[in-house]
Amino acid sequence: MTSMSSQYRIIAVCTGNICRSPMAELMLAEAFRAEGLTGAVVDSAGTTAYESGRPIDPRAARKLTAHNIASNRHVAREWRPEWFASRDLILALDVDHYGWLRQAAPDRESLAKIRMLRSFDPAVADKDPLEQGIEDPWYGGHTDFDTTWNLIRASVPGIVQHVRTELLRQDGQRHGSEGQRVRSIS
Repeated sequence: MTSMSSQYRIIAVCTGNICRSPMAELMLAEAFRAEGLTGAVVDSAGTTAYESGRPIDPRAARKLTAHNIASNRHVAREWRPEWFASRDLILALDVDHYGWLRQAAPDRESLAKIRMLRSFDPAVADKDPLEQGIEDPWYGGHTDFDTTWNLIRASVPGIVQHVRTELLRQDGQRHGSEGQRVRSIS
């Protein structure tokens, strides 16, 4: 069992928390499980309360289900300012979320935690954050959710490696071979 001090907390942020950010949350949680990474806690939120209390978009749920990732427990929620302090990595899904989070950040420490999710995708890692966004699939059809899946998926290995490095940095080599829980808060 891992102590709270050894957990690395990640939150994915989009607009309403029904499409992109829950997809990222659940895909990351599954990747951490598959890699045997421990001490990572993943959740998600929206920059608005528009969808608060609602389930994941059915099209996002279908895409996740097609990859054997359950999403039926997800409930949309709005970002809370205290999460700047309690999260280690804040992943913006698009440029407007990135700008919103940076503007809302209360201090330099919080600013340093904010990254574009796709900054972990080797294909665009060296690009400006303005070129690393994932457009909202809500306005489109199933192919837009396929695109969202693919863009998130391309970033997952880089995020997994980042978390592995951070856990090792925080807790020493102790976590290198242990199997620990990774959980999604949804």
